[in-house]
Amino acid sequence: MKILVTGYTGQLGYDVVKEGQKQGLTMLGVGKKELNITKENDVHAYINELKPDAIIHCAAYTAVDKAEDQKEICWDVNVNGTKYLAEAAKEVNAKFMFISTDYVYHGEGKTPFIETDLADPINFYGYSKFEAEKVVRSIILDAFIVRISWVFGINGNNFIKTMLRLAETHDELNVVGDQIGSPTYTFDLAKLLIDMIQTDKYGIYHATNEGFCSWAEFAEEIFKQSGRQVKVNAITTEEYPTKAVRPKNSRMSKQKLIDNGFQPLRPWKEALGHYLKELNNGV
Repeated sequence: MKILVTGYTGQLGYDVVKEGQKQGLTMLGVGKKELNITKENDVHAYINELKPDAIIHCAAYTAVDKAEDQKEICWDVNVNGTKYLAEAAKEVNAKFMFISTDYVYHGEGKTPFIETDLADPINFYGYSKFEAEKVVRSIILDAFIVRISWVFGINGNNFIKTMLRLAETHDELNVVGDQIGSPTYTFDLAKLLIDMIQTDKYGIYHATNEGFCSWAEFAEEIFKQSGRQVKVNAITTEEYPTKAVRPKNSRMSKQKLIDNGFQPLRPWKEALGHYLKELNNGV
């Protein structure tokens, strides 16, 4: 199986290519230098020549706060880029997987969202990703749409790396304690995505590591497992204003994975332990 992976220079794309190679698949990872997904003709020409069996579309504009000011750029990447890729995938009859986000939901309440819940994004990034989901579904009847959250991986910046860096110069940190969700380890997620793309169990899925926490609880666990002596003060969203509104409830049910015979990702604390080892000495 020949699989094209966009966003190879990011956290998830990098691990998806590695996992596919581990499973003996032909993987081609591309970043913006190899393929600018906002150039319609380039996308069609590239995919028509490559003729992949599947495309896992990880590339995205993910600067959530900047997106409020750079709406056209965000839209061009997240919506137009996805549209061109989906159209090209259909032309060559390739399976298509789109990586989406918990930010498609309104983030209210305390109940985990299920895949059929109303999407009602509260920031422009989330809006662009939901519009991209709709575009995919309008072009390809049978596609995979996988919503993830709070991503961390070896290749790129993330919350864990930021916390570890701040721990070098701080013995006390204020971290938001009223936004609840699930961290997602790209090493674990990559295996699920590669397994999923080799099936015909199409549809919308939620895929994060098991368990829920706040950002403050996540930070506390990072310091605990890495042996850093840092006091975490849980603050409210209102005490940490950002340009883009963040959802307070990012809990997502993963029951659909289980119902379709997929292995859920391990608990997030266990995943964090593995990641810290990976950061320190590679595993």
